[in-house]
Amino acid sequence: MEISNGGNSVHNQKEIIIDNSDIETQKFNPNFKENYKSSEFQYEVKATEKGAWDRFLEAMKDFFKDLFGISDGVSSKAVDVTINIVSTLIILFVIYLIVKAILNKEGQWVFGKSTTKKIISDDDIERNLKLVDFEKLIKETIKSGDNRLTIRYYYLWILKRMSEKSIIDWNPEKTNTDYFYEIQNQKLKEDFSYVSYLYNYIWYGEFDLDNNAFESAKKSFEQTLKSI
Repeated sequence: MEISNGGNSVHNQKEIIIDNSDIETQKFNPNFKENYKSSEFQYEVKATEKGAWDRFLEAMKDFFKDLFGISDGVSSKAVDVTINIVSTLIILFVIYLIVKAILNKEGQWVFGKSTTKKIISDDDIERNLKLVDFEKLIKETIKSGDNRLTIRYYYLWILKRMSEKSIIDWNPEKTNTDYFYEIQNQKLKEDFSYVSYLYNYIWYGEFDLDNNAFESAKKSFEQTLKSI
């Protein structure tokens, strides 16, 4: 039943539903903070720990500030310039070491001719002539098929043998002509002149030897060695 009162509606008491259920009460948990310790509830931004490099840069900045009495901005620029200079010097030094290693190993730039590289790389052999086992070297070059290098070793072997016999006064700065005039024995002088001609033609002339030419030249060198 509804009663109208000045335009307002008033409900009959029988139509009003009263909720008589028990009200659930919640107790306060004093340890509620324990539920919010996971990472998803952490809103504070932690400062990143400085590494060794950052500490080093700061130490350099402080050093320039104390030394020259400059501001932070100027000291930062000074550190940047110093780092760039040091980095460039390190790179140049590494390049120098690489180039030096290549030169020591190959004798010249890697794009040079193979013959030139062998001449320079064998310079140590020529300067230490008396310590070299040419018989062993010749066996190795014959086995590898490097006929021109074999002829070079034969020629250096002849110079070593003549030096041991005091026929010549060995000096790596001397020329073949110098040694020719030091030889007193006429027959040996003629033989040496011929093998010198073969050596210059084959080695410095970069003459490619076939098997027949190599065997003929090899025979001449061996005969000269035996005559010393």
